[in-house]
Amino acid sequence: MIPSHAILRIARPTDQLSALAIQYCDGLGFVRLGAFADHQGFDGILLGHPHQPYHLEFTHQRGHKVGRAPSRDHLLVFYLPEPAHWQAACEAMLAADFLAVPAYNPYWDGLGRTFEDLDGYRVVLQQAAWAR
Repeated sequence: MIPSHAILRIARPTDQLSALAIQYCDGLGFVRLGAFADHQGFDGILLGHPHQPYHLEFTHQRGHKVGRAPSRDHLLVFYLPEPAHWQAACEAMLAADFLAVPAYNPYWDGLGRTFEDLDGYRVVLQQAAWAR
């Protein structure tokens, strides 16, 4: 069993490490929490909010190409219940060059907007509170 105080890291490769880091910092208000270079052939950047129990790790293996997202249903979903915060977040995503796209699963279009990053992975900003 995973304890309730565990930290979640979501890691994925990219061919556009620096540009993707800028996109997520500008679009989601993340900050750079750390980075590494040539760690056994991998470079990486850790992004997140310093006081939240999650962060993203983007990596690039030198000399290796990973390409785009394998499907349109690879999602990060953020629940933003306050309408003004949600609207501001949507505007920030567009300003950071995320592409607004229709959701692959139409459920997410009901109360949210879906944005695609430089690699084709998607972020949903859901204008709702998360209910257990």
